[in-house]
Order: sequence, then C-alpha cells, then structure tokens
Amino acid sequence: MLLPAEYARYEKHLNLPEIGLEGQLKLKQARVLVVGAGGLGCPVLLYLTAAGVGTIGVIDPDTVAVSNLQRQVLYTTEQVGKPKATIAVNSLKKINPEIRFNAYAYALDRSNARTLIDEYDLVVDCTDNFTVRYLVNDVCVMQEKPFIYGAIHRFEGQVAVLNARLAASDVQPEEVRRGPTYRCLFPEFPNQMEIPNCAETGVMGVLPGVIGTYQANEVIKLITGIGHLLSEELLMVDLLAMSFQKIRVRRRLDAEAAAQNGWEEGQRIAVKTAVRQSITALELADRLAQSEDFFLLDVRERPEYNICHLDNAVLIPVNIIANNVKRIPTDRPVVVYCHHGIRSQYVIDYLQKEFGFTNLMNLQGGINSWARDVQPEMEVY
Repeated sequence: MLLPAEYARYEKHLNLPEIGLEGQLKLKQARVLVVGAGGLGCPVLLYLTAAGVGTIGVIDPDTVAVSNLQRQVLYTTEQVGKPKATIAVNSLKKINPEIRFNAYAYALDRSNARTLIDEYDLVVDCTDNFTVRYLVNDVCVMQEKPFIYGAIHRFEGQVAVLNARLAASDVQPEEVRRGPTYRCLFPEFPNQMEIPNCAETGVMGVLPGVIGTYQANEVIKLITGIGHLLSEELLMVDLLAMSFQKIRVRRRLDAEAAAQNGWEEGQRIAVKTAVRQSITALELADRLAQSEDFFLLDVRERPEYNICHLDNAVLIPVNIIANNVKRIPTDRPVVVYCHHGIRSQYVIDYLQKEFGFTNLMNLQGGINSWARDVQPEMEVY
C-alpha cells in the first residue's frame, strides 16, 4: 500500500487512469538495476527515483571527472574525484527518501553479474562498454529478465526494450514468447580497436538526457504494463537532423544458445586473461621513485595528452596502435594508460592477442587515478 505522503508525491501518476493506484503500487514493488551512472544513467536514475520505483541499484566503478559535467547532470564541480555510484545515491535520496537504493562502486563483471542481476526484476543498460553490454545481455537472457538498452554517439542515440515478454500468440496462447536480444541486433562483438568513445568523438550534452529519458519511460511502461513497448523495435534518434526512425527487429531462433555460448566464451577468455597484469597509481609512483625502468604508453588522443600526461610518457593513440606496434618495447615493463583504464585495457587485449605481448600492465583507473592518488595538483579534464 502507499503511505499518505506517497499519495501526495505521486498525485499526478494516480490521476492517470493508465497508471492509477495499481500502477503506482507496481512501481513501488519493482526492483531495477541501472548499470552505469554516467550520461545515460543520470536521467534514468532521476526519473525512476521521481516515479517511485521501490528499489534501485546503481553500479558504476568510475569517479566523477570534470569532463562529465557537460552532460552528467547528477554531479557538481565539488564532487569531482568522488565515486559516481555513491554520489548518485546520496543525491537521489534527497529527491525521494522513500526509495531503497543499493550503491555498487565497482564494475559489473563475470564474477558478480549473475548474483547482482538475479536480485532485480529488470536491468537498464546505461554503459558505454561493449564487454559489459554483452555480459548484461547474456545474463538477462539466461535468467529470463528484460533489459532496456540505450546507446549514444555524437548526435545520435538508440533505445530498445530487449528480452521482454511478448503478448501470447493466438496459435499458442500458453507459450511464453520473448522479444529480441542485443545479440539479435548486433550478433558480432565489434573490434575493440575500432570502438568510438566520447573522448575521441565527442557527444552533444543533451543527447544522453533525451535517450536516458526514453529509457526511463520504457521502464515505467514495462513495469506498469501500459502503452506500446519498444520490444520488437529499435528507436533511432538523430538530434542534429531532428529525425526519429524505428527499425523492426525479430528474435533470432538461437537467442538462448547465443547467450549461453557468449557466456561460455567469455568464461574461456576470462581464464586466459586471469594472469593479466595491472598496476595501481600508488604502486607505479613508488616503483618510478625507485628508478625502475618503465615504458609509459599513453593511448589517449592528442588533445587529452596536451591537457595532462605522465612524465616521459609516449603518446600512441588507440586508432594508430596497429601501425605503431614496433615502437612498443618487449624487453621491459610497459604501463599502458588512458583516462579511466578502459581504452588502455582494450589496447592490452589487442596487443596480447595479435602480437603476443607479455610485458604489458594496465594503470588501474587511468590518469584519473594518478591525479587523485599521486598528483592532486594535476588538472584532469
């Protein structure tokens, strides 16, 4: 039941015949996991909190960076350097203290995905990481849970409701049918070296607000059972042209097998890369102070490098790594870094797989962690 204060808070929902008391109670009882508290996650979290979704999980390993503030509207300048998941939950509690929040200030990965997702009714994919996106897909398909997909690039965005239950067919009314999955949209994992990111290509500040709001809308419709869902359609939005297009998508016949195979392949890769090395900013600083001979490889773009970089670091941006492999030594430790440690890990995986490198270490948290833990006076973007 709703508390007296909740009747006042959700008055406008209660006045809608399509939602009403029954729909608001469904929202209160729902448990939603939001993966990523960045550009897409901020509007999703704001509107799900305001709407009265009873339990909201927020998982994100990142800290707030100055460059996030152009589009990630949950954060302030004073919160730069602090963990997004924790800061987001603290802000959201002030908006709606009736909601139960769970903050996970670490990455969703193969060691925790099944357990975490199992605790929720549905997942909202707000990540910009393809590995995590395919992981969310595979676990949700195996656990028969829907998830709301969103993605952005420059001025364009996409939204879809994936793996959702569809209406029973007239031919087989008792059959449980589900909509398409992420692997139905994108069967093949993209080449990591060709994946664009905001740091390289930029993104219109309001774009994640628009796409994230559409995602939140689909969550509310899915929970309350109202309206037409994007469950067999991919919505494509272009804010520069102000155009909207829907593409019809069908579930592949082997969707369950594809998810299971994807999970098992990921497990095999995880075993192979279990010995993958990384180094913390504090450990690197200590070893550099002892004059240990490291090759520091910066894989960001030139404008990022010009803002700040580690002393004596060599710049080889991600998109030209393949043509500059000979510049990377094999006879001494190589520390690869980027802004947050994501692009650098892609580079390491690529170099290990394609060229057999065995001397690479990823700087955990990237230059952002170096500025936070070692060199606070460094101005990161």
